[in-house]
Amino acid sequence: MADTLTHHAEAVWEAVVPLLPGFTVEVLPSIDSTSSELMRRARNGLMEPVLLTTEQQTAGRGRLGKAWLSKPGQSLTFSMALPLAPASWSGLSLAVGVSLASSLHPDVRLKWPNDLWLHQRKLGGILVETAGTGEASQGQRLVVIGVGINIARPDASAVAALVPEGSAVAAMAPAGLAEVHMGITAGEVLERVAPALVRDVLAFASQGFGAFSQRFEQLDALQGQTVQLSDGTRGTACGVNGDGALQVLTAHGMQSVTSAEVSVRPC
Repeated sequence: MADTLTHHAEAVWEAVVPLLPGFTVEVLPSIDSTSSELMRRARNGLMEPVLLTTEQQTAGRGRLGKAWLSKPGQSLTFSMALPLAPASWSGLSLAVGVSLASSLHPDVRLKWPNDLWLHQRKLGGILVETAGTGEASQGQRLVVIGVGINIARPDASAVAALVPEGSAVAAMAPAGLAEVHMGITAGEVLERVAPALVRDVLAFASQGFGAFSQRFEQLDALQGQTVQLSDGTRGTACGVNGDGALQVLTAHGMQSVTSAEVSVRPC
């Protein structure tokens, strides 16, 4: 497994370094969290562009503090750090999702704000964080993009472990990319998605979310569905606005929802 992942990591480096001089790719056998590690480096002043991947994460992090399970060979987990200075950061996680979904399979969709779905089940997740670079006056920050993608479908025990003790709600079984790409490896997925992700993030930095809004619309898993917000409000998902905020038509009119405010679930 290590040789396979390393081999594909080298191919990623060869594809990306012409776009990003100084870009590096690192492969670790195990780490708590690739995103946590890159954020630790950022706090210590390391701001170079890098992709960090691992065979196993022991304490992977998702949005709203959720854990991300990762076992060798069964998932791909990586984080990428890039110094950026976009005119607006709004919609970056959606642009990342568009890039990943487009590279993975035509059946992959996006559940706002940061989940990859395959056949109505969660395939992967995205976590975007930023850190200052010491050049805040120029608007530049280091963005750390964490990605987790299931290769094999997680087993029943792993799914059950995601449910809080005493919960009466069963966890929906996640999807695995091998369902539509039989025999695909984590290394192959890394080589498939990482170079395109770099190109798309650089495009976002120069053009903003507007360059991705039409592609997102075509991949939007919530479009037209009845959804329930974390405060109990129900409505119909009507796409996103120019900043990537979810538009929900409720009994009280159209409501704009940002990723920091709510968790959205189809109902």
